[in-house]
Amino acid sequence: MALADKTQKGKEQVEGPLVRVEALRKSFGSLEVLKNINLDIMPTEVVTIIGASGSGKSTLLRCINLLETPDAGHVWFHGSDLAAEHVNVNRLREKIGMVFQGFNLFNNMNVLGNCTLAPVTLKKASKAEAEATAMKRLEEVGLADFARADVNTLSGGQKQRVAIARALCMNPELMLFDEPTSALDPEIVGEVLGVMHDLAEQGMTMVVVTHEMEFAKSVSDRVVFMDEGVIAEEGTPKQIFGNPQKPRTREFLARYLDD
Repeated sequence: MALADKTQKGKEQVEGPLVRVEALRKSFGSLEVLKNINLDIMPTEVVTIIGASGSGKSTLLRCINLLETPDAGHVWFHGSDLAAEHVNVNRLREKIGMVFQGFNLFNNMNVLGNCTLAPVTLKKASKAEAEATAMKRLEEVGLADFARADVNTLSGGQKQRVAIARALCMNPELMLFDEPTSALDPEIVGEVLGVMHDLAEQGMTMVVVTHEMEFAKSVSDRVVFMDEGVIAEEGTPKQIFGNPQKPRTREFLARYLDD
């Protein structure tokens, strides 16, 4: 099945964006990092965010699930404004999985413990239910045999796959990836990207901040190029990589276009 055709039926059944970012602004002191960002994420869509370091990519991602509090604007998820006082942010956040650059695993727990903690404590799942789900997710990322392993003994690629499995154990509707391969040795980047590719094929809605341009070209439905706190250009991978319209986009992508 072609990636472009994935879950088209599901897209037709869901009306409106899963996430809507509206007039979002964020500053740290006198530095304005996000400047009036507007972005819709449709169900089952894979959106990659590219741009130079310091362009605001990771801050935007962290504002989507309120790990950073926006200074102005709105983030809507399932039609609910995450900044509204009456909204149970923690409940909505259970539906948003996040994978970080630095894994963020609990080093005092084994792999299975990392994967079952949130379902048991937040969703009140039984230990047996949580472990069954965890084993299924670990199987999906190729690590079922490591369920009882100490996370400190794992390679970087294995740790990141555990982090993905852990997020999936909450059965999220949206997955956020903040440069998930940037801390990995080049030879093991592919094993993490392979898991993410499989998630895309299954119709998971994903927003991915990445410097992996081949992943952005081959897996994305849409590519967003950020520059100095604004969305400078967005479009399909074919549009962005094949015919970028803005000089800054062309400059950033020059070495990839030359290939």
